[in-house]
Amino acid sequence: MSYQGYGQPPPNQYPPQGYPPQQPYGAPPPGPPQAYGQPQGYPPQGQYGHPPPQQHGYPHQQPPPPHGPPSHSPYPQQQQQQPYPPPTHSPYPQQQQPFGAPPPGPPQGYGQPQGYPPQGQYNQYPPQQHQQQPPYGAPAAPYGAPPPQPYGAPQTMPTPPSPGYDPNQIAHFDASGPADALRKAMKGFGTDESTLIRVLAHMAPQEIPTLKQTYQQRHRRSLESDVKDEVSGYFEFALLAILRGPLQQDVWCLNDALKGAGTKEALLDDVLIGRSNADIRAIKTAYQQTYRRSLEGDVKNDLSAKTERMYSMILAASRQEESAPVHPQSVDADVTELHRATEAKTGAEALTVCSILTNRSDGQIRAIALA
Repeated sequence: MSYQGYGQPPPNQYPPQGYPPQQPYGAPPPGPPQAYGQPQGYPPQGQYGHPPPQQHGYPHQQPPPPHGPPSHSPYPQQQQQQPYPPPTHSPYPQQQQPFGAPPPGPPQGYGQPQGYPPQGQYNQYPPQQHQQQPPYGAPAAPYGAPPPQPYGAPQTMPTPPSPGYDPNQIAHFDASGPADALRKAMKGFGTDESTLIRVLAHMAPQEIPTLKQTYQQRHRRSLESDVKDEVSGYFEFALLAILRGPLQQDVWCLNDALKGAGTKEALLDDVLIGRSNADIRAIKTAYQQTYRRSLEGDVKNDLSAKTERMYSMILAASRQEESAPVHPQSVDADVTELHRATEAKTGAEALTVCSILTNRSDGQIRAIALA
């Protein structure tokens, strides 16, 4: 039986002094000695295979590094518990925001460009208010042009021409039966007017060119010339209007209103006022092709002063399209301007009234009348 020295701890109770023992190859790195009273067989706090400290109910606070004697002490080390977490203040002074700058937001995400506010933050435009940028190399909009419409906004569709005002719209069908019936009604002595009405009154404008061509091919005669020879008066005028078609009939009426001495302004009103932009363009083109003269030129030569200005506004074909929405603010502005130009003063400003009524759509004019 050997006696231990005075003050020497019992064996196998405290770690030996000196260097730590050599670890075998492949073993995990040694950690700090276990606290006093900790059961054997469990890994120490924060060792290999143990869950990280933040997975526990309370965060584990690391003690500050010791100063002075080495960590291998003959006595077990006690873990120090801090009652409060350490302050999170940065060692660098925080920069002050400039006067008038927006409050700082959350940190920007990975890959987000610097200098732009995050989605939904202060002083940011809603996504639907952004406008689609023109492609690279596109020509710039002229000065005074309206701003581009936002993406997804409804576009204003132009009003198509009326039936019979597009020369390319021709209905191809077998017109031999109607052509033979018309020839039989006008052949010989007398005219079967009821047959002429029955055949021609139900013809669509697109079918008239095919009917006249078939009549010419089968009977070697002009259908319009035969009608002129067989009937007269208003009945002749009505049948010839059908055979000319709506576009050529308007052109014929305009030439009749402008030729000779004086001008039939009532006939000009019936043909031109209230027409769509597509119809006005078709009428001007057909008039030029038929008489080799410009319709605007003939109007300026026959009319003068405010009347000529009004018809020039109509022939400009700059009306609002029927698909354009009617805004109450625009209606109120037009009503106010019309009242100022007529009732609010002595003598009406005719050009102001003409400028409003010749450039507004039918829907806008109806709203003005009901306001």
